[in-house]
Amino acid sequence: MQDVITTALGGEMVTTTVEGRERFGVSVRYPRELRADPESIAREVLVPAMGGAMIPLGQLADIRIEKGAPGIRTENGLLSAYIYVDIRDRDIGSYVNEARQAVADQVKFTPGYYAVWSGQFEYMERAKAKLKFVVPATLAIIFLLLFLNFRRITETLIVMLSVPFALVGGVWLLWLLGYNLSVAVGVGFIALAGVAAETGVVMLIYLDHAWEEIKEQREMDNAPVTARDLYSAIVEGAVERVRPKMMTVVAIMAGLLPIMWSTGTGSEVMRRIAAPMVGGMISSTILTLLVIPAIYAWTKGRKLKD
Repeated sequence: MQDVITTALGGEMVTTTVEGRERFGVSVRYPRELRADPESIAREVLVPAMGGAMIPLGQLADIRIEKGAPGIRTENGLLSAYIYVDIRDRDIGSYVNEARQAVADQVKFTPGYYAVWSGQFEYMERAKAKLKFVVPATLAIIFLLLFLNFRRITETLIVMLSVPFALVGGVWLLWLLGYNLSVAVGVGFIALAGVAAETGVVMLIYLDHAWEEIKEQREMDNAPVTARDLYSAIVEGAVERVRPKMMTVVAIMAGLLPIMWSTGTGSEVMRRIAAPMVGGMISSTILTLLVIPAIYAWTKGRKLKD
């Protein structure tokens, strides 16, 4: 009898329908006109008996409407009440800050009462606390790996300049797309920092190789190295070897752009991870081709003669 009541009034999922990548449960129960009032339930809901007989529920139970026991919610050993808020077209952080200020100005709590902001905002605060540790740790690891690779602090700092330039492009694209700062965006910026450092390393390696070749040639010729030689090395390393550097950037962009155009389950999160990387790769490429060679020429040319 309890199974019949559960199925007829509450509904029971009998199958699942598939629509593309989405899955929806299909539930069945009595039509509303057969379960709208106690009389209809007592008359129309039939319970199977032995011998195949169907007995109306009203013959087995007294059906009436009564108030049930109230639900009591507790939090930290205290009674609690939940107020659900749904926001649209703005970020959670700024809304909660404004709501907190409005509650503090207009609501006076009696002793023993207090308000806690929970839900997605609470998860965001936990994620921000973790990002405060993850982001500096990521930059420190990148700096350490670069230093172990070049063994010189100057080259390491030159490559590290690619990180803030890449962040500028990521911020611009987020602004153009209207995305708010979120955990997914933070993950995208962390990935962007590593990719931007990689493109800077590629440029600096080519510059170093070209510069070392010219210095070796001048040593063989027993001639001093001049600023013109440095200029020639930069042209050799930066201008004439644009293709391998651009191939690195294009390959990364080719893998990210389909994510920006994707739709379906999970696409919103993936787009916010990919957006900082797409915008950052554009500004990072400009830095790699223009700014890094200029800084390299300045650092290497301070002790050279014209």
